[in-house]
Amino acid sequence: MTLAVPARPAAAAPSAAGLRATARITARTAADRTTRVPVLDGDGPLALRRIRSHGRQARVCVVGAMSAPLGGDRLGIEAVVEEGAELRVTAAAATVALPGRAAGHATYDVRLTVADGGLLEWLPEPLISAAGSELRMTTTVELAPTARLVLREEQVLGRTGERTGALRSRLTLRRAGRTLLDQETAYGPGAPGWDTSAVLDGHRAAGQLLVVAPEWGDDPVAVRLLGDAADGTGQGVLAPLAGPAALVTAVAPDALRLRRILDEAAASHLQLGL
Repeated sequence: MTLAVPARPAAAAPSAAGLRATARITARTAADRTTRVPVLDGDGPLALRRIRSHGRQARVCVVGAMSAPLGGDRLGIEAVVEEGAELRVTAAAATVALPGRAAGHATYDVRLTVADGGLLEWLPEPLISAAGSELRMTTTVELAPTARLVLREEQVLGRTGERTGALRSRLTLRRAGRTLLDQETAYGPGAPGWDTSAVLDGHRAAGQLLVVAPEWGDDPVAVRLLGDAADGTGQGVLAPLAGPAALVTAVAPDALRLRRILDEAAASHLQLGL
């Protein structure tokens, strides 16, 4: 994968401490049962665009308005799905973490909240950790007891022909105040053993698909192995979580083959059309 990254516009040049920006989305059910988006507030490099709805579901696309995150940047997205609303969030392109002029690492914090009867499909494009970058990313999800979630997370370590940057990522899922998942991964310089056979084994793309469906409380998904390590196309595993949830974890040589594994799991084993 080769990406041409535009320069950050002079008008939005970072301060010595880097850029601060938080985008916010709120989805709410209207009187006709369709979902409206009364809050669609982009900020800095995080531009938000309303796109064509699908049935009751509102859809929003995140568009990068400038190069970010750079070293020293502090970025965030907050999405709230109110009771009974349905929201799908996608992205126009991959997010590329780059080294910047400001000292220190960049942070990218995603906070997602879904009320009872709500549905959130959080489907961004991959995060690419470019050589020389240092990014710490957190994704925190708070679900009500009858909320539904589909969340995809993909990380690509380095652009074509380059080494990876330093990437640390934490994903936390709580349902009705109970923690169902809290995991942290670290790749690149400073992360011991990340490229050994015990972790990525030479692969350069890692991802997961997290699904919460209340009906799985009585009928959890079965464990399944995905892909084929022998043919070099990547591999993964589908496993149930405590509570009505399932997690697909996969590694692959590149972003394209990683997406294929996640899409196959979604369609064949979870009956999802992403």
